[in-house]
Amino acid sequence: MEALVAALVIVVVAVFAVHRMVRVVPHATAGVVERLGRYHRTLGPGLNLVVPFIDRIKDMVDLREQVVAFPPQAVVTSDNLVVSVDTAVSFQVTDARAATYEIANFLVAVEQFVATTLCDVIGGMDVDRVLGSREEIGAELRRALDDAAGGWGLRVGRVEVKTIDPPVSIQEAMERHSRADHDRRAALLAAEGEKQAAVLAAEGRRKAAVLAARGEAEATVLKARADAEARATRARAEADAIDMLFRAARDGRPDPELLAHEYLRALPELAKGDAGKLWIVPPDLRRTLESLADLLPDGDEPSGESDGGVPSGGSVREDGPGGHRPSGEEEVPGTWEPSVKGTSVKGGPVKDTPAIG
Repeated sequence: MEALVAALVIVVVAVFAVHRMVRVVPHATAGVVERLGRYHRTLGPGLNLVVPFIDRIKDMVDLREQVVAFPPQAVVTSDNLVVSVDTAVSFQVTDARAATYEIANFLVAVEQFVATTLCDVIGGMDVDRVLGSREEIGAELRRALDDAAGGWGLRVGRVEVKTIDPPVSIQEAMERHSRADHDRRAALLAAEGEKQAAVLAAEGRRKAAVLAARGEAEATVLKARADAEARATRARAEADAIDMLFRAARDGRPDPELLAHEYLRALPELAKGDAGKLWIVPPDLRRTLESLADLLPDGDEPSGESDGGVPSGGSVREDGPGGHRPSGEEEVPGTWEPSVKGTSVKGGPVKDTPAIG
C-alpha cells in the first residue's frame, strides 16, 4: 500500500515536471526566461523546453505593431493660447528583453514622452501655425520618440495628431474670419463675372456694329454697281433706239416738208417748259431742212417749194388770247406765223394746222 502511494506521488511529480518543462509560445510573441532570478534567454514562437523548478517565464511580450491613442493634452502656444491636442502613436516591440528590463511600463513612458514633446514643439509656434502644421508636429514627435524609445526595445512607426482644439473664443473668431473671407471671395467672383459679362457684351456689340457697317458698305457697293449697270444698260438702250430711229429715218427717205411738219408738231411739247416764253424759227429753216435731208443717204434733192412748204424765213411768236397779235408788235415782211386757237404754242397742243406760204 505504501509502495502504491509512493508510485502515485512519483507519477504526479513527473507529470508536473513535464508540464513545467514544455512551453508553447504563440506566433508574434516572445517569452522572457529567468533562471534563478536572472535573465537567461528569450523564447521564440513554437515548442520550447525549460528546466523545471529552475527556469521560469517572467513575461510574454507581444511583438505585433500596436496603435495607442492618448487622451488630449493641453498645450500653451507661443502667443499664450491653450490648445488641446489629441494624438495617436504606432509602435512595435523589437527587443523583448529591453522592453521588460529597461523600462517598467513602456506605454506610460510613451504617453508622458509625447506630452513633454508636444509642449516643446507647440510651445514655439503660434496658434495659426499650430492649426496648419499637423504633419510637421507629427514628424517632430516621431523623431523625438524614436530616439528615446530605441533603448526601450521599441520602434515608433507613426505619430498622428488627430485633433487640435483651440479655445472657444478663437474658434468663433476663426469662423468669423473664414466667413468674411468667403464673402470677399464671393464678391470678387461676382464682380469678375460681371466684368467678363460686360466685356463680352461690349465685344458682341462691337462685332455687331462692325458687321452692320460692313453689310451697309457691301450693300452700298452692290447698289452702286447695280445703278452703274442700269445706267450703262439704259445708255446702251438709248443708243440702240437712236441708232434704230436713225436707220428708220434713213431708210424712209423723208423730204423737207415731212421734217417741217414733224418740227411744227414738236413745238407745243417744247413750249411746255416753264422757261419757254418765245421760240424763234430760223429764217433759213427750209435750207436747214434740205441740208438735213441731204445728210441722209440716198435722199432726193428738193426741187423748189411745194404745196404746204416752208418759206425761206419766218418767226414763231406766242399770240395773245384769240390768236391775235398783241398791240405794239409789227409784222415782219416775208415771215410766217402759226395760228393757234384757244391757247398759246406753249400752253397746249396745236388746234389748227399752221398755214405755210
